Amino acid sequence: MTRPLDGRVAVVTGGTGALGQAVTLRLLADGAVVAVPYAVEAERARLHERVAATDRSRLLLEPVDVTDLDSMTAFARSLSGARGTIDVLVAGVGGFAGGSLLETDRETWNRMLDLNLNSAFSAAKAVLPHMVRARYGRIVVIASRAVVPPAAGFIAYTVAKAGAIAFTQALAQEAGEHGVTVNAVLPSTLDTPANRAAMPDSDRKGWVPVAAVADAIATLARPESRYITGTLLAI
Repeated sequence: MTRPLDGRVAVVTGGTGALGQAVTLRLLADGAVVAVPYAVEAERARLHERVAATDRSRLLLEPVDVTDLDSMTAFARSLSGARGTIDVLVAGVGGFAGGSLLETDRETWNRMLDLNLNSAFSAAKAVLPHMVRARYGRIVVIASRAVVPPAAGFIAYTVAKAGAIAFTQALAQEAGEHGVTVNAVLPSTLDTPANRAAMPDSDRKGWVPVAAVADAIATLARPESRYITGTLLAI
């Protein structure tokens, strides 16, 4: 039986985190070869354990600093050389920090920009030339519903994720003529172990399962989604 992404090559940054693992597993299930640049060895090991033995030949794991453009460029060049193409990019690296402007130091500000915005820039800039050459590509950026409209109380995160949304919409206009779509998914609070630990008394009724976000990303990653671009999909 033919699967939606048979023969396709996908890069998932942040692919060893809670949401990233769900995305990686879903793209593997859809038939893709999935390359994951990772930073945390323990997360890499957990992902490897979750992948079925029959799928492990299509999972490529490499230690890479996703926020570093040179490292991501080398990663993308090596992957494209080995596999012939890069069809899908899911820019999923992210992080959260609370605090108003008066409570936010420069280190936190820079870290939020690196994780939530600069990582998407580095990944897209590294991968896009290969998509342009093939005149085909699907880029999906993971943003946040919490910053639409911009919210107070976590200003560095808000600005970084709002920047990721603007980046998505601008890049969609630039990349469209090359056959590349660019969209963003905007999850509400995710139901992850980290969020449960951070907010143990919260009502989780409205929290979003990571599998639901992975489903949306998988849909946007398919060839049939060629007419969907510049879209902000709230989940």
